[in-house]
Amino acid sequence: MSDGKVTGGKTKCGSNFTLYEREIYKNWEDHSRGIPGLGEMHGRHFLKEMAGFTGCAISIHSLPPGAGMPIRHAHEKNEEVYIVIQGQGQMQIDGEILDVREGSIVRVLPDGQRAWRNNSTEPLLYIVAQMKESSPSQYGLRKEITSGNGRDWIN
Repeated sequence: MSDGKVTGGKTKCGSNFTLYEREIYKNWEDHSRGIPGLGEMHGRHFLKEMAGFTGCAISIHSLPPGAGMPIRHAHEKNEEVYIVIQGQGQMQIDGEILDVREGSIVRVLPDGQRAWRNNSTEPLLYIVAQMKESSPSQYGLRKEITSGNGRDWIN
């Protein structure tokens, strides 16, 4: 099984940021990830290690036509947000089938039993963000930084 590391990306780190770059839309089938209990799964790119996330997990997935998540599952603590960026398919949550397409955003609570599939003739590309339910302790700006002219690059 793969350890989840994908070669070819580049990372730049600063004291308060990480920039990870990879041409994620090209050669998607080359991305793969070993998932315990499921084996090697193609079309998955997990960004936690590459970007250094500490409070969430974000991954980018592609399902070819006719493919799907082989099991229905739930999480212990984490809610997930699915953002469909290309194609269309279906998600099943607690037995209810939802049609999703480019622009769909679906939030699933930890106990939600979920599975998904691509029932179309084109690849389904989506982003999954996973974080502990009710974890954000701040929403919005902490403070505006006014030292210097911090707005001179904003048009």
